[in-house]
Amino acid sequence: VSAAPSAFSDEKGGSASEPEYGHDPASGGIFSSDYKRHDDLKEMLDSNKDSLKLEAMKRIVAMIARGKNASDLFPAVVKNVACKNIEVKKLVYVYLVRYAEEQQDLALLSISTFQRGLKDPNQLIRASALRVLSSIRVTIIVPIMMLAIKEAASDMSPYVRKTAAHAIPKLHSLDPEQKDQLIEVIEKLLADKTTLVAGSVVMAFEEVCPDRIDLIHKNYRKLCNLLIDVEEWGQVVIINMLTRYARTQFLNPNINESLLEENSEKAFYASDDEEEEDKKAEPATLAKRKPYVMDPDHRLLLRNTKPLLQSRNAAVVMAVAQLYFHLAPKAEVGIIAKALVRLMRSHSEVQYVVLQNVATMSIKRRGMFEPYLKSFYIRSTDPTQIKVLKLEVLTNLANETNISTILREFQTYIKSMDKDFVAASIQAIGRCATNIGEVRDTCLNGLVQLLSNRDELVVAESVVVIKKLLQMQPEQHSDIIKHMAKLIDNIQVPMARASILWLIGEYCEHVPKIAPDVLRKMAKSFTNEEDIVKLQIINLAAKLYLTNSKQSKLLTQYVLNLAKYDQNYDIRDRARFIRQLIVPTDKSGALSKYAKKLFLALKPAPVLESPFKDRDHFQLGSLSHLLNAKAAGYQELPNWPESAPDPSVRNVEVKDSVCAERTVLTGPEEVPTRVKCSSRKDRKEKKVEKPFYSDSEGESGPTESADSGNCESDSGSGSASASGSDESGSGSESEESGEETESDEEEEDEEEEKKKRKKLDKTKAKKQAEESAERCTIHTIHQISCIINFDQFDMNKITSVFSQTLAPSGSIKMYELLHRIKGEGLAVEYCFSRQPFSPEPNMVAVQIQFTNNTNSETKNLHIEDPRLQSGMRIREFAEIDVLAAGESVTVVMGIDFCDSTQAANFQLCTHTRKFFVSIQPPVGELMTPAFLTENDFKKEQGKLMGMNEILEKLTLGEKCVNEHVIVERVTATANLSRVPCGSDKECRFAGKTVSSGCLVLVTVTTKEGGGAQLTVNCEKMLIGTMLVKDILQALSQ
Repeated sequence: VSAAPSAFSDEKGGSASEPEYGHDPASGGIFSSDYKRHDDLKEMLDSNKDSLKLEAMKRIVAMIARGKNASDLFPAVVKNVACKNIEVKKLVYVYLVRYAEEQQDLALLSISTFQRGLKDPNQLIRASALRVLSSIRVTIIVPIMMLAIKEAASDMSPYVRKTAAHAIPKLHSLDPEQKDQLIEVIEKLLADKTTLVAGSVVMAFEEVCPDRIDLIHKNYRKLCNLLIDVEEWGQVVIINMLTRYARTQFLNPNINESLLEENSEKAFYASDDEEEEDKKAEPATLAKRKPYVMDPDHRLLLRNTKPLLQSRNAAVVMAVAQLYFHLAPKAEVGIIAKALVRLMRSHSEVQYVVLQNVATMSIKRRGMFEPYLKSFYIRSTDPTQIKVLKLEVLTNLANETNISTILREFQTYIKSMDKDFVAASIQAIGRCATNIGEVRDTCLNGLVQLLSNRDELVVAESVVVIKKLLQMQPEQHSDIIKHMAKLIDNIQVPMARASILWLIGEYCEHVPKIAPDVLRKMAKSFTNEEDIVKLQIINLAAKLYLTNSKQSKLLTQYVLNLAKYDQNYDIRDRARFIRQLIVPTDKSGALSKYAKKLFLALKPAPVLESPFKDRDHFQLGSLSHLLNAKAAGYQELPNWPESAPDPSVRNVEVKDSVCAERTVLTGPEEVPTRVKCSSRKDRKEKKVEKPFYSDSEGESGPTESADSGNCESDSGSGSASASGSDESGSGSESEESGEETESDEEEEDEEEEKKKRKKLDKTKAKKQAEESAERCTIHTIHQISCIINFDQFDMNKITSVFSQTLAPSGSIKMYELLHRIKGEGLAVEYCFSRQPFSPEPNMVAVQIQFTNNTNSETKNLHIEDPRLQSGMRIREFAEIDVLAAGESVTVVMGIDFCDSTQAANFQLCTHTRKFFVSIQPPVGELMTPAFLTENDFKKEQGKLMGMNEILEKLTLGEKCVNEHVIVERVTATANLSRVPCGSDKECRFAGKTVSSGCLVLVTVTTKEGGGAQLTVNCEKMLIGTMLVKDILQALSQ
């Protein structure tokens, strides 16, 4: 038998040295011995060649994918975790993630390697190392896992941060005592602005601390705005979480619905007196009903989820549908119907889940699915469970207008070969007859016709349904009862026989001649009947004994004697009980007097209800709703609050409230592609302030206005930066004039003034630029005096204002963005101005200078099609309408590089051409100065030791003769501020990364003989490494 695999290999043309995937030794025969299994793979993994190791790992991963067990290869694979080949290392980590939990002891031996992997330059390796570490389910390494998760949460790569979020629930399940520390990490990751992380961290939040709603407040608007760009899995998680959040934070939008219905539905036959009373009561009712005003954040959620109804992913569509059903006003819920009907063209599994939810929705919101009635018609190819659910929906949607169409459809379904489906169709007809009184007789006659059907199951189900319908009006239908009594000989289905006997017994007064004869027949076959039928025979005998004892006395005694010795104890007990109740004896108790009332009491007609009636208390789309039972981990959908909680908890503090275009900030009022001022009042205030600044700068040319814009944005004044420059003031407001009709006329005037200003000559522009710089400095000093006048001695603020004003302009390096030849006469240069970008402090300010070297005007200069890496953002400058021949203009744009040196690519467009350009920042321009005291510097440096500290020795260049030159070189390389130092031989510098605000500390210690030591402390290792390289180069020259 063991020779079989090799024979098979030879037949297929395989060789021993190069086995193919289909029949490699790893997937060998069932009966092959294990002692030589995977020997060739082990040899390949032990070889010195990376190509062999890679081939072995590919085969092992392929085995795992096919479901084969490769756990005995663990020792051979884990040795290669330190392999320098990245491709091999990636596959090793894939294997370890799969088997680390099973082989924990061996995995623990390599834990130091995994820790080294957490510091790897490759983000995939860092993420894989963390994934393996969190897969080792041993409590002894919980502190190591905790440290790794905290570090990964601050990683530059969004992918690693996402992996950190995935590791949080694993650590929580391993050691729940770490919950408090994990919540801190979750809080940090919730503030992450990248779409890659959002879904994963919300999932971690749901697993670890779903009740901590306070963590969501500040991130609510951000999550709503990011939602459209998050991956599909994350969208589902976020939408479900936001549904629960909204139910606790906003008022019920349908709160006045019941009062409206009460007022609108007047009694048809109400008397005049009652009408007068109603008129008097109306004002009181209206006084109770306060006008409902939807919270802007509530509207933001509904608006941002609406486009996701067009998602290709069924789960996302279902999540949005349940959100609208639970949160939207009644008038707006209808939009989800079309999307759900679209999903019904999908696989049967998806159809099943969607129909379960539609069946629940159609009970409360029947109107929204009525236009799509035909979409719920049943096809012959549908599986039975789908057919039954479609029947349920059709029955829920039935009303007086469409019932004839639905009944014709049901009539066709009864001819189906699927017996379960036929039975469900007959039950559906019964429910339609119960709910709509006008068609009750029609349905009853149709069901009676079915009693002559050849199929016994159809007849049996019809009998059961007819029995329920007859209970509503038994007096009018004694003929049907007689007809059914005749069927007792032919029908063999126990439930149907029991239903007929119950009907005859219940309404025996309407068929006095037939009932005793039926009992006679049934007494003959009593011993052969099913238990359910025997119980109904006993009931029939008892009722006849009480109403017609002359004819049925002996028969009743005979039946009771048979039942007395039956094998089933229920039947024996019932017989004893009934004998004592109906046959009076000396020993019989007081109950026998009331036997007639007990047996022949009027019974309420059964209400045929949908099985989905009470399911809406479960959140739609959840497993609990599908099973109609609370599943493990299910979060209850909270009730609406009676009074609205404070909406200000969702406000995020923003230093400068600037109207800027094409970037999303906080506040629910903004359209996703544009941000308006937060309120009408703010806009009016801006309009009042604008003449003050425009007068002071009215004479300025384009270059001067651009420079003044920079200066004023530097000064930190929100109002000045909002209206002081062409870019951030008139440009943005002219873009918004279409939306804000109040300022239309002013905008037109501004446009005319702007065009006149553009026509100033180049020399005048330069002269005014110099004047503007002086004016900017005066404005800054005036601002400082204001600060002092108001007794607000904030030294940091004053220092930052001075440092911005007195920044050395000579040290700023210009870079070429577009050469004049390539740009057909348009030359574009840019520089990193090192000034804060006031519209958004997390962005790097990039100053761009356009020079028109042609003889004609260049029009409509703007940016299009930004192609950015994940997490990066761009805030464009306002469009330059006209750039006259020979003129130059300077604008400022903001780019969030996400603390990376990856290039921002975009198209620079004129009215005739488009040019592809890219801006790549040096690492030193990703920072902003941080002002620390000597003690603060030492304290922060102490926190950033170990892996976060980089030490390098260097020999200073010939020109680095004194402290002044060293400071100049370092500050030219990186945007850092000098920190006071007691020692003459040390120069200290501090800064923060612009995007994430991580501290960067640099120390240069000079030694005798021209030597020096450079120390960089930074939480982000990659930034630290690149900064060391640049500073070394600057100081060595």
